[in-house]
Amino acid sequence: MRYHKISDETIRRLPVYLRDLLTLSEQGRSSISSNDLASLLGVNPWQIRKDFSYFGDFGTRGVGYDVENLIRQIKKILRLSGVNKVALVGVGNLGMAVMAYPGFKRYGFEIVAAFDSAAGKVGKQIGDVRIEDVVALNTLQRRNIHVAAIAVPRDAAQETADALVDAGIKGILNFSPCYITVPKKVKVITIDIAMDLARLPYYLPGN
Repeated sequence: MRYHKISDETIRRLPVYLRDLLTLSEQGRSSISSNDLASLLGVNPWQIRKDFSYFGDFGTRGVGYDVENLIRQIKKILRLSGVNKVALVGVGNLGMAVMAYPGFKRYGFEIVAAFDSAAGKVGKQIGDVRIEDVVALNTLQRRNIHVAAIAVPRDAAQETADALVDAGIKGILNFSPCYITVPKKVKVITIDIAMDLARLPYYLPGN
């Protein structure tokens, strides 16, 4: 189901709610009030109630939210109920770190294919994934892979994105430190760790 007229801010908060709800579930917690959940997340209770109200009435007055049900509902909204296969392009230091990160599986993502242009890397095995040549990106659609992560140098990012779009990719997580352009039907989320870090000193007390 696709929901309309929902702000990007609300969608950005849903995975944060999901992360802490999953932790509560692992700790054996069966229910939680909006006040307690807000305290855990560092947000206002009204914000949580407003965000959830876009999608339905998930809570029970006087009881709060059933943790397992809320997890199911958020996963349904975010389309995380099944396994999302991911292709990674660029297996340098950052790409290797992305492949080794265990947190993706918690949300139903699995890196099932990896590509690089360096001949010395092609053919190497990383866990269950064998690194392929980038010329094989055109096989993604028939392999039912619609999500990709880009961890290539800046000067190769746009070319890589173009190849992924041609291969039928619908969503791109961009770790390259640059802006890439894609058709409107393709969603791009860019993560630039250094750029975010560059904002931090502004908020620190002056010396």
